[in-house]
Amino acid sequence: MGRRRPAVTDPRLDVDPDKAGQDLVGLVLTVVELLRQLMERQAVRRVEEGGLTDDQVERIGTTLMMLDQRMNELCEQHGLGREDLNLDLGPLGTLLPRD
Repeated sequence: MGRRRPAVTDPRLDVDPDKAGQDLVGLVLTVVELLRQLMERQAVRRVEEGGLTDDQVERIGTTLMMLDQRMNELCEQHGLGREDLNLDLGPLGTLLPRD
């Protein structure tokens, strides 16, 4: 029936709740940064293609600047730098490209 797994006693296992919380914040901010970068690339592509009004281009630029500033604020609030935001995907490299 339901066999219980033995308790993990490996001393290398880090179960510090504060560290786990910080790691979760880093993961969430990494995903948000990925989405921000994707939005920025999409916006640049749309601007380069033309077809947007000057007002639309201005709003896109303002929005992207505000998002970038907010990411800096969130990172600072949680003691992270933008360089801390990334995931190692093994043989695929990292999630976020380094500019």
